[in-house]
Amino acid sequence: MVFITAEIGINHNGNLSIAKQLIDIAKQCGCDAVKFQKRTVEKVYSKETLDAPRESPWGTTTREQKYGLEFGKDEYDEIDKYCFLNDIEWYASSWDVDSQKFLRQYDLKHNKVASAMLTNHELLHVIAEEKKDTFISTGMSTIDEIESAVKIFQKYDCPFELQHSNSSYPMKIEEANLKCIETLKQKFNCNVGYSGHEDSAYLVCLVATTLGATSIERHITLSRSMYGSDQSASLELAGLKRMVRDVRSVDKILGDGVKKVWDSEVSAMKKLRVYS
Repeated sequence: MVFITAEIGINHNGNLSIAKQLIDIAKQCGCDAVKFQKRTVEKVYSKETLDAPRESPWGTTTREQKYGLEFGKDEYDEIDKYCFLNDIEWYASSWDVDSQKFLRQYDLKHNKVASAMLTNHELLHVIAEEKKDTFISTGMSTIDEIESAVKIFQKYDCPFELQHSNSSYPMKIEEANLKCIETLKQKFNCNVGYSGHEDSAYLVCLVATTLGATSIERHITLSRSMYGSDQSASLELAGLKRMVRDVRSVDKILGDGVKKVWDSEVSAMKKLRVYS
């Protein structure tokens, strides 16, 4: 069955109540997991970037904006508890080594390598040594860069799944290039999913499923009109509900590929089949 992750990311806007509402939506729609993003702000971004002017609900610099969007231990403790009580998995993509080590205090089943971190080999080694099932997004990456990342996970015998992705927000439909799912599957002999950043439509996710994607990840939001760079590339409740429903239907329709005679065909076979 296709593993469906609702990417909350930073669409909680630093508000734990919003995060819980998004978890509720994911659970209601039948997602398998929710995902967040974890950063050590001063290590991920340069001082020059953080000092740059940027208007946001938290102030007038990029530093204030980044800290405003970042959850700490208190918030993640509550998220961990809330997801456990609501019987839905959570995990996060770390953007630096300290953030990955921070996540180790929680009993998470999965890790995630964000497309932006695929060439951060120091971080990949830290993730791979945990030997947890890891989703690796491949946006902005060449085949050679993906191969270098894959070799790290193979070195540690860490199970992984690639996710085809385009890292523009929102992605243009004509840049989806979903045939890369088969390209990656053949090249690396592994499962391949799809991490989508298109606008409110979810057609691309359905097509990815028909092409054999084993996981789907989509950003979710309470409203695409909310503050945030990822909101416009996210699904609201109604869209997420339809996407999960239709992905599950496509998954059933595709079946297992084993040719068989179904019980439901037996009566027709007895009436119509001619043997010579």
